[in-house]
Amino acid sequence: MALWPRVLRAQAAPRIVIVGGGFAGGACARALRAADDKLAITLVEARATYTAPPLSNGVLGGIRALSQQEFGYDRIAAAGIEVAIAAATAIDPQAKTVKLSTGDALPYDRLVLAPGIELKFDGIKGYSEAAAEQAPHAWTADAKQFELLRSQIAAMADGGTVAIVAPANPSRCPPGPYERASMIAHYLKAKKPKAKIVILDAKDTFTMQRLFLKAWQELYPGTIAWKSLSDGGNVASIDVAKKSIETDFDAYEYAVANVIPPQRAGKIAQLAGVVDRTGWCPVDPVTFESSLQKDVHVVGDASFAGSMPKSAFSGLIEGKLAAAAIVRLLKDETPNAAHLASNCYSVVAPDYAISIAGEFAPLNGEFTEVDNSIRSSPLDAPPAVRAADAKKAEAWFSAATKEIFG
Repeated sequence: MALWPRVLRAQAAPRIVIVGGGFAGGACARALRAADDKLAITLVEARATYTAPPLSNGVLGGIRALSQQEFGYDRIAAAGIEVAIAAATAIDPQAKTVKLSTGDALPYDRLVLAPGIELKFDGIKGYSEAAAEQAPHAWTADAKQFELLRSQIAAMADGGTVAIVAPANPSRCPPGPYERASMIAHYLKAKKPKAKIVILDAKDTFTMQRLFLKAWQELYPGTIAWKSLSDGGNVASIDVAKKSIETDFDAYEYAVANVIPPQRAGKIAQLAGVVDRTGWCPVDPVTFESSLQKDVHVVGDASFAGSMPKSAFSGLIEGKLAAAAIVRLLKDETPNAAHLASNCYSVVAPDYAISIAGEFAPLNGEFTEVDNSIRSSPLDAPPAVRAADAKKAEAWFSAATKEIFG
């Protein structure tokens, strides 16, 4: 059901508007409400149902249902947070208002932007929003794209090739394309054992590379081929009508193409004037306040927070830290600097997951890796360790979504 703010008039309580109801925005809203029950908080989200990216590749692997990834906003509204199911279409930082697709305007004292990413469809010749209906990206909270990719894989002939186009950094969820290849390989192993996967990569290295390559050799020998930038993996163009991809050196015919294009901060962040020439939003690492617009905070994938990876885990923590900072700023108190931990799980098969974790601290205006804190799963870990990581991944997802949406 559509939810809407009950009160749009001026109020004595500080008004916080949050645009974006994913992990970062949702966590920020929850943390603000927990910290101060007098704040007037409005969460603006275009979709009534949120499709969570973490573990979503399991849908393609046949080990999760899409419904397990979908969450609504009723519980958030029940917690005393006004929820507007509408798109934010414009922001006036001087008037401090957010215009909605309904034509209404929400005034704010502090604005939090958590719009996630926007796909740069023009980053690959021949690719476009229309082309994505034939070569899906399945890289945003759009359930239709997941359904399309899943159905294409299920319908393709045994012996066909699935081409995955992996973007250069920075991008959302750096290990995501390789987890996706793993999950698709798991499905193919059972249903289409003659099929192959080729990853055409715009990078020469990727997160947890040795762990993924080892897992593929053990679990899916001969199924997944990774073409690095130096090995001709960079995609120059795609022809969705002919089902062909040209790289800098070669041409590939495919049965299914999953094209993950370059990315930048979500469109509303650009309209708000908080995006710099990198395509992302520079922020203060203590408050997550924009470096370009006063009283506007940016959390989650859209923000540029130094070495912090763009992940749901990071977004959730950033949302909480921004909330704590906003509460102190509203009281004219100095926000506390905090270390930030990040942990990313990638499921490569049922009962087999790998992970990478690290700690980050504010330094010289951005988050920087704490020395010697980045650690990955052991390369030669026994099956029990891989199974334990798979359980930890599920436990984190369950706890995080319950905290925000439950």
